[in-house]
Amino acid sequence: MKHSRLHDAHLTSGAVMAEAAGWEMPAHYGDTAAEHLAVRRGVGLADLSHRGKLRVTGDDRVKWLQSLISNDILPLTPGHGLYSSFLNHKGKMLAYFRVYALADALLLEDVGEIGDATLQALRKFLLYGTKAKLENCADTWGQLLVSGPRAADLIKTAFGADVTGLTSLNCTGQEIGGQQALLVRTEETGETDIEILIPADGLAAAWERLSETGAPMGLTLFGTQARESLRLEAGLARVGKDLTEEIVPPEANLEGIAFSLSKGCYPGQEVVARMDTYGSVRRRLAGLALKGSTVPPHGAKLFSGDREVGWVSSATLSPTLGQPIAFGFPLRDFIQPGTALTVEIDGRRHEATVQALPFYSRA
Repeated sequence: MKHSRLHDAHLTSGAVMAEAAGWEMPAHYGDTAAEHLAVRRGVGLADLSHRGKLRVTGDDRVKWLQSLISNDILPLTPGHGLYSSFLNHKGKMLAYFRVYALADALLLEDVGEIGDATLQALRKFLLYGTKAKLENCADTWGQLLVSGPRAADLIKTAFGADVTGLTSLNCTGQEIGGQQALLVRTEETGETDIEILIPADGLAAAWERLSETGAPMGLTLFGTQARESLRLEAGLARVGKDLTEEIVPPEANLEGIAFSLSKGCYPGQEVVARMDTYGSVRRRLAGLALKGSTVPPHGAKLFSGDREVGWVSSATLSPTLGQPIAFGFPLRDFIQPGTALTVEIDGRRHEATVQALPFYSRA
């Protein structure tokens, strides 16, 4: 497995490591619930260096990518971003990512832990003569996440950068320790989320600076398990678990977020447009609140009475709500908040209620 440049620092901080997209990354630092609540109440720091990152350069970069992905990137100007997906000819989701426009490149960041999957999917369409180049930045660029109500305060104190004016998926350049980094306002936890993209050689210095500066603020390191519970509470679907080749974007409530109905042709566009025209979405992503303490596995079946009506895609024990919560894909007749369903776990049925997303949002 691959290691982040911060691997030794994580071990020194007591991290319990686990596999994520072919990398060995911190699952937690001893207490997942405490890490989760620290982000909700103060500020947390996470290493996202394993996250898929691609850089697209060349004169044809915009024209080439525009022809392949589901959203319209032509209006993007440097410093701005949007969500998009890459679909197969049946409209199913092969990848889901954020696209940021920079002065000389487009940067793609996977929303989830799927390794090089997006690179491999797009590379097949990079035909001879196209003036565009794909660069895999996973090994050459590090990525940090600062999250919580005090995230902007920590960034300002540590690096002198004011990010309070950044809106979602906007970014700005910042010199950090002699390296030219990128600060991005993103969506990971439902709190203020600031990602720092920095050349890997500067990753350790940025981590140390944040750790030292954040200590008086009560900065807490958090791993993949806390990030998972935070993002489910915030109602944020991710590729790999929720967004797969089984799902078409309208089924995941991505209208107006990750696909365009007016940009013209792209793989899967006809399927998505037909769903919009005829309202033929069979199922929808929905939140589920479960009774008891048992967390259902990915793929657990959903029932209404004796009728199977869908499946669970992600689930966790919510530290904020004190109960299991999940994302599921029930048939459209069973997606209204308050609908009573059951989830089958190890042969037993557990009560669940459909709940509007997000489960949690900061007032």
